[in-house]
Formats: sequence, C-alpha cells, structure tokens
Amino acid sequence: MENNIPVTVIVSVKNEELNLPSCLERIKDFSEVIVVDSMSTDRTPKIVQEYGFRLVNFNWNGKFPKKRNWTLDNISLVNDWVLFLDADEYLTENFIKEVSEKIRLNSHSGYWLYYNNFFMDTEQKYGLKMRKLALFKQSAGRFEQIAEDNWSKLDMEIHEHPIIKGSIGTIKSAILHRDYKGLEHYISKHNSYSSWEAKRYMNLKNSEETILTLRQKLKYSLIETGLLPYLYFVATYIFKGGIFDGLSGYYFASFKSNYFFQIQAKIKELKR
Repeated sequence: MENNIPVTVIVSVKNEELNLPSCLERIKDFSEVIVVDSMSTDRTPKIVQEYGFRLVNFNWNGKFPKKRNWTLDNISLVNDWVLFLDADEYLTENFIKEVSEKIRLNSHSGYWLYYNNFFMDTEQKYGLKMRKLALFKQSAGRFEQIAEDNWSKLDMEIHEHPIIKGSIGTIKSAILHRDYKGLEHYISKHNSYSSWEAKRYMNLKNSEETILTLRQKLKYSLIETGLLPYLYFVATYIFKGGIFDGLSGYYFASFKSNYFFQIQAKIKELKR
C-alpha cells in the first residue's frame, strides 16, 4: 500500500524509546505523521529522526490546552482526518485497510476504535475491550476541556473525550495495545491516573459540567456505591471470559479492579 492515506497520525510521547520503534514502523502508509514529544530525555527524539517523521516539542504550562488540543490548534496539518496514537499502540494491516476504506466514504465525522490488550506479555483475547474515539475530523471537534489548572499533573488528554459534531461510526479491526515497559511502569502509571480520576470526581460534584459519555456516567455512579472494583472484576473475568486468558487474565482483572479501588479510596481521602 502506498503512503497516500489522507490521515494525519499524531503520536504523543515522553521517554518512549522502548515502545516507539514498533509504533512508527507500522504507520508509514499515512500521508503525514507527527510525533509530539513532552521533552523526552531518552532516545525518543533520535528514533523519530531515524524514521524521518516530524518531531514537535510540547512543554505544558499546567493549563488548558493539553497536548492533543494544543497540537490541533497550533500545528498546521495536511489532512482534516487525524488519528491519535500512543507509543504503545500498534496498527495492523486490517486496521489500516479498513480506515483507508471508511474515511473515503465520508459518512461519519469520527470513529470509535477498539484495542486488543497485552498484559504480562500475553494477549487478552477476552474481557472488557478498551475503546477510544481517537479517529476524527479536526474540523468536527476537540477534546473536552476540564477545569484542572490547580491539580492535574497529566499533560495529555488521557481520560478526556473528543466532543464531535456529526455522526460517529466504528472501526471493527482492532489496534494492538502492548507496553514494553513492564509491570512496574504499569502500576506507577495507573497510580497517577487514579489520583486524576479522584480529583476529577470531586470537581464534578462541585460543578455543573454534564458532558459525559454513557460509560463515564455509569463509572461515576458505581463509584458512589463503592461496588465498582468488585463489579468490574466479575464482569471482565467471569461474564466477559477473562478467565480463559489464564493467569494473565486473572492478574489483569485484579490490577484493573485495584485501580478502581484506589480511585474510591482517594476520593474518601479528599472528602476528609
């Protein structure tokens, strides 16, 4: 396939020398690739240079906009269609082919993407699948703005969702999500995410913000009951078949359940 797919791929990174080569190797078919780097101190900039892609540095000032909205508003892009990737997300041939076909139909303004997750070097074939609205027309929307100037430590839109004008479809072919940094990095990363989620919850309780997805509404309502960690484990490990992923499936369901338990515990601490 020639590299003429009219999509700008934006890869957000910081110190991603372990994951980045496998990510960049699979996106050569797109007409534009931009790597937005949060001032990496490892070989990340060198790797981008080796692949011949454009590197843009981003230094967050702690206020809106974060990395992805900032890129959309400040960097001139060749295409209207944009695909946001993390360095630990790898495209498949089937995914690339389906994207190429569907964007030419021009029937939607954005697409939900699904991900096949790897945990402890094992692909999770069962369980609840991660999904993100990470492919859309830049003319159709931006990531939601959350009032977090005084408490957020995340310089990129991790949990924020794009607000899109127009219909939204689905890309059925999955992206591979595989982080080569190991379990220690996974635990540290989700510790930061749970702190953000707890503070986000407290801010929601004190604001009139109402733009939430169905999943967000369900998550926050279950957090209030205290049942979310247990219900998640039962849902992903039992009802969605995570048990068939073996020991890695058990560990994944356990760690993810503990993530929700951390959120609930940190909320209680903030309320005090």
